[in-house]
Amino acid sequence: MLEIKNSKQHRDAIEFALKFVEQVALEAARDGWDSKVEYFLAQVGFSVGLGNVWRFPYLCHQNGGGAFILLYVLLMGLVGVPLFFLELAAGQRIRQGSIGVWRHISPKLVGIGYSSCVVCFFVALYYNVIIGWSIFYLGSSFQYPLPWENCPTEGNDTVKECAASSPTAYFWYRKALDITDSIDETGELNPIITGCLLAAWVIVCLAMYKGIKSTGKVMYFSSVFPYVVLLCFLIRGVTLDGASEGIKFMFYPRLEIWADVQVWRQAATQVFFALGLGFGSVIAYSSYNPRNNNCHRDAFTVSGVNFMTSVLATLVVFAVLGFRAKTIATECVKRSVKMICECLILKHIIMPEVPYMYIFQKRYDVYLYVCVCCSNVKAVLEGTGLAFIAFTEAMTLFPGSPFWSALFFLMLLNLGLSTMFGTMAGILTPLTDTFKTLRNHKLLFTACSCVVGFLIGLTFTQRCGNYFVTMFDDYSATLPLIIVVIFQTISVAWVYGADRFLEDLKRMLDRPVPVVYKYLWKYVCPAAMLGLLGASLLKMILERPTYTAWNREKASKENLPYPDWALAVLSALIIVAFLPVPIGYIHFLLLERLGQSPADAEAGYVPCATTDIDLTPLGTLPPSGDDPNSFPPLLHENHGSRLQNGHIEHFESSNEL
Repeated sequence: MLEIKNSKQHRDAIEFALKFVEQVALEAARDGWDSKVEYFLAQVGFSVGLGNVWRFPYLCHQNGGGAFILLYVLLMGLVGVPLFFLELAAGQRIRQGSIGVWRHISPKLVGIGYSSCVVCFFVALYYNVIIGWSIFYLGSSFQYPLPWENCPTEGNDTVKECAASSPTAYFWYRKALDITDSIDETGELNPIITGCLLAAWVIVCLAMYKGIKSTGKVMYFSSVFPYVVLLCFLIRGVTLDGASEGIKFMFYPRLEIWADVQVWRQAATQVFFALGLGFGSVIAYSSYNPRNNNCHRDAFTVSGVNFMTSVLATLVVFAVLGFRAKTIATECVKRSVKMICECLILKHIIMPEVPYMYIFQKRYDVYLYVCVCCSNVKAVLEGTGLAFIAFTEAMTLFPGSPFWSALFFLMLLNLGLSTMFGTMAGILTPLTDTFKTLRNHKLLFTACSCVVGFLIGLTFTQRCGNYFVTMFDDYSATLPLIIVVIFQTISVAWVYGADRFLEDLKRMLDRPVPVVYKYLWKYVCPAAMLGLLGASLLKMILERPTYTAWNREKASKENLPYPDWALAVLSALIIVAFLPVPIGYIHFLLLERLGQSPADAEAGYVPCATTDIDLTPLGTLPPSGDDPNSFPPLLHENHGSRLQNGHIEHFESSNEL
């Protein structure tokens, strides 16, 4: 009788637990992707950003052309795809943002998730400023002729600064930025750029206010439209005179650059940022997937699309810049021939004894050298210089230039926004997953985040704001993200265990995962990331950080060293971004010493509202009470419940009640 009674109590307890878990999970359930297409476009939109258009072409040409592309593909296969797959798989399996994922893997490393949030916040601050610049240029494109097509005049004279540089450079530095001569000269706020920054944050807020439900719909346009524009520019570009010369410069292989360590560093950095590793955005987007989604295939598909987009953008850039170079060279040669003819006439008057051919040859050599230097396609600008100076100048040579200009900057706007949505997801998703208060006021939290981002972003709308954008771009994300990814890889491959993780993925995907990932995660990826970290640190230590400033008097760029206070700021950016990792570890040790649970009291596993909802609060399970150093598995053999199509399928318990 006692055995029957205990059995009945056991069943009643299980039924009560099932009802309680089901009720809590359904109340806390968050939305999932409406379709696989939305998810795919979101991942592609986040990974394919402005860097594909203005950084990859520059690196490709400066570092060996086709040889750099081969090196990039090699590093993408050995490091990029495995790490990208790791983040996709971790987010999809644990179904939380970056904070919950790394707390679940090891409570000691919860700081990794917070560090990713900090870096995302830093990036969002300056990235939206670039979007604001694109909005300004987009609005300026609806004029004919384009405002950067000709130099302005003061009275009867051309503005000196413009005449000494170029119309596009003058418009960028003086009309758009009204830039100071150095970072030490702050200057007042630029009202036009401030307004554009406000518009950028309003767009981001409206797209994010319903989470992925609203973001997913926006992605249908923001992720697809840039490809339409790139194809239009490619078709137009290859028909231009000089395009073939530009493309030859792009693909001409110089294999000797493989011996340069800095080229490997730049290629690895580009792979790293092209896939958005370490931001937590990949994890956030993947966490909204059903568990049976084939994330292994997604890793290859998104990486492949990312690479092909970079190649496509590079073809477009060099086709257009080849046309620009040949056009400038042709005009220059025409002017040179005219000058030579005038010189020959003058020679006949004052130097009749000097042979004609001698003067012709000397003058022609000098003028030809000047023309080649001015139009050389090798002189490719990087980053904003490529987009807002070189490319805009080339478009002024197109028939119907306002149309092409508006198309180009609308493309930049969408590329920036799709990446910005992912960056904001890397902030909002982990924090709302972790803190119940934020989760209950998600709309207010999203709006407040955008307001704070705008207010801090006013720093970048000062006249010296471009220099701060460069500082944040170069230092606020690179080193902290490399460190974050190193810890991510070590925590999965060594702390949790690569074999154990692969077994979890085998059960999740219902198919075996190639064992080669074990060795890539354990040895190749950490070694590559440590090498990248060492090379980056060595470069910072051996060379004082510099920035490119615009000198108004000289009407030219010059490299200036950062002042001491700026070095302190960029050092603080790196330290603040990385600081959550050691703080999280120390916090765990203190709680452990005090005998308390290391799990965050606000934490709560929030399953997605898809047809595959796992009700087991995996992300909130603390280490075993008997062994504080043990970590909860991603899949549980004896404890678990799963909801399939609204019904509990299975619940087992090995504990006696």
